[in-house]
Amino acid sequence: MSKADLTKQPDQVAAMFDDVSTHYDRTNAVLSVGNAALWRIATTRAIDPAPGERILDVAAGTGTSSAALTRTGARVVAADFSAGMIEVGRARNADNPFIEFAHADATALPFDDDLFDAVTISFGLRNVVDPRAALAEFYRVTKPGGRLVICEFSHPPLPLLRRAYFAYLRYGMPVLARLASSNAAAYDYLMESIRDWPNQTELSAWVRAAGYERVAYRNLTAGIVALHRGTKPLSAPVRTNDHGSTNEGE
Repeated sequence: MSKADLTKQPDQVAAMFDDVSTHYDRTNAVLSVGNAALWRIATTRAIDPAPGERILDVAAGTGTSSAALTRTGARVVAADFSAGMIEVGRARNADNPFIEFAHADATALPFDDDLFDAVTISFGLRNVVDPRAALAEFYRVTKPGGRLVICEFSHPPLPLLRRAYFAYLRYGMPVLARLASSNAAAYDYLMESIRDWPNQTELSAWVRAAGYERVAYRNLTAGIVALHRGTKPLSAPVRTNDHGSTNEGE
């Protein structure tokens, strides 16, 4: 069984998700105590997909979130770094003509500039080796005036709840993972990655630094998850980011 560590090496992360791909959605439902579906609904509403729009769903996994986005007639590219996830997703969504699956690295997306009306990622930015490079790529492929929506685990602002939540991650989740997952060890990484992930304010600063404006976040489930949003300016100067590629900025 494969388990990534906090260096988040792409081959380790991909192998870990390949291992859990078959039972991934079921395990998420169990470990989130049923909240995963509610978080997906909130994310879909925030994206507000319209008929004919083209949306990029990064770290789309098996395409569960992508399928929800197509119900209004939007066309979705479901991108993921795990070949196993893509294989399962293609099989499950074979009858949905509005989803296209693509093998892609979030830090080097194989798409043209200014292509998507919306870019979204749910519970995947935390697993990217360089999240700020990924945000720069999201900005590059977003159309001017287009939107970014990130749904990610975060830090409950209330100290008592935060302590209880991290106690669950440390002691409760491993027990449930052994019962529900094909690779329980992978969920040790999940606990570690959530604990070390920046809080809501810091992630908002990263989104703003990537070039998005009107940046805001909303806590879900008392801050266990946060929904971050931003909009790409209609016109902005071209600049070079720290990773050597060009993108538009403030």
